[in-house]
Amino acid sequence: MIKIGNIELSEFPLLLAPMEDVSDPPFRRLCKLHGADMMYSEFISSEGLIRDAMKSRKKLDIFDYERPVGIQIFGGDEEAMSLSAKIVETVNPDMVDINFGCPVKKVVCKGAGAGVLKDVDLMIRLTKAVVNSTTLPVTVKTRLGWDTESINIMEVAERLQEVGVKALTIHARTRAQMYKGEADWNYIHAVKNNPNIEIPIFGNGDIDSPQKALEYKNKYDCDGIMIGRAAIGYPWIFNEVKHFFNTGETLPPPTIAQRLEAVRQHAEWSMEWKGERLGLIEMRQHYSNYFRGIPHFKEFRVKFLEVLSMAQMAEVIAQTEEFYHENSFT
Repeated sequence: MIKIGNIELSEFPLLLAPMEDVSDPPFRRLCKLHGADMMYSEFISSEGLIRDAMKSRKKLDIFDYERPVGIQIFGGDEEAMSLSAKIVETVNPDMVDINFGCPVKKVVCKGAGAGVLKDVDLMIRLTKAVVNSTTLPVTVKTRLGWDTESINIMEVAERLQEVGVKALTIHARTRAQMYKGEADWNYIHAVKNNPNIEIPIFGNGDIDSPQKALEYKNKYDCDGIMIGRAAIGYPWIFNEVKHFFNTGETLPPPTIAQRLEAVRQHAEWSMEWKGERLGLIEMRQHYSNYFRGIPHFKEFRVKFLEVLSMAQMAEVIAQTEEFYHENSFT
């Protein structure tokens, strides 16, 4: 059993990565339904929370069915991080996660996310400000370092543990790599096997199949795996990984009917959370992901993009299912 503060997880938990414009409550609910053990909100600007920015506040929405769930914050100012941690605590998540890994230029330029990798002392001060401002367990997600010349993850892990961080997720790339090249999990292995490290170490990067999940689990000794991009449009990956761990068997891919049911659920929950019009507009980014690799989906994608009500959604789903059934696609 893995413990993060007073949170108890399974022996080798599968975590859903926080992804901007993806990991909202409807998406998290679908991943939870299909086997994710723990998840996080989209990352939230500490400055935005303090300014009471509507978009930032909306990201604080969490629901009991998705627990354990953490809210992830980012920023480069100690006072702002401290205040935002106190705001986060008011909505009663299970933990607060700090993002020191986002490589996007607009975040890095503000001295936040992966930008903090260039100043480990600042990273520790920011972390300490959060730890001292909340009674919730504090976790961190970061990268190996700024670039290959400045990989400092071992020092970072030890110092984060010293100031009270309860778990660490390592994306096994540098900021310079962004999301390109191969993630180097040897560094995760080294951190996990450092005798000074006692907190759980979760690995992230390149896990896109049950086979790779098992290989990396056995090879790199981490305490759990965080899955990000591979879950977009494919929430089934969590149960597929668990099934492969338990049986060595690969589950068949979801059928057309199962994919359409996921679309229906996602759209329904999105509308419940955001309202019908906005919920359906924001669903538009997801349709192609659910049918990636499925032949003849292009014309149905256009129909889905034109949907403006749940009644229209039901109609397009029925047409899609009928077409694939008649043409003997599963």
